[in-house]
Amino acid sequence: MPDETPWLDRDERHAWMSLMAMLMSLPPAVDAQLKRDSGLNFFEYSILSQLSAPPSRRVQMSPLAQLTGGSLSRLSHAASRLEERGLVRRHVVTDEARCTELELTEEGMAFLEAAAPGHVREARRLVFDSLTPDQVRHLRDITQAITAAAAPDVAAVLRDAIVASDDL
Repeated sequence: MPDETPWLDRDERHAWMSLMAMLMSLPPAVDAQLKRDSGLNFFEYSILSQLSAPPSRRVQMSPLAQLTGGSLSRLSHAASRLEERGLVRRHVVTDEARCTELELTEEGMAFLEAAAPGHVREARRLVFDSLTPDQVRHLRDITQAITAAAAPDVAAVLRDAIVASDDL
């Protein structure tokens, strides 16, 4: 049976190639700035950032792994490193179902507040400074659609995080 895969047209191919180039170049650029300025990698910074969003500064490990794009194992290893630095604390919760929550400590919040300005400057330099407000809205819509197709569970957690961040 012949392969009837619909090949990418010219615009799709160019968009795909551009997306792949961005996915390969943006993470190392962000990582380099964070390591240079705060000694954290992007994954560790993302953990602290996500923990700072809820008023309790506590998040269950499973949704936190989804929000940060890591496995539970990777999150656990990173949490251990952050715990050693006094930036986070683990809590075992046994209410309905046994789970582990990660909490951002006061030291962690102060560390994040010191690291955030440099990270935001880099995000602006790498992404937002070269986009119009309309392009930013399109970028949001496009990345949400791609995330929903690639990882619906992550998209659902992201939607909740976006709603929660709007309340800040």
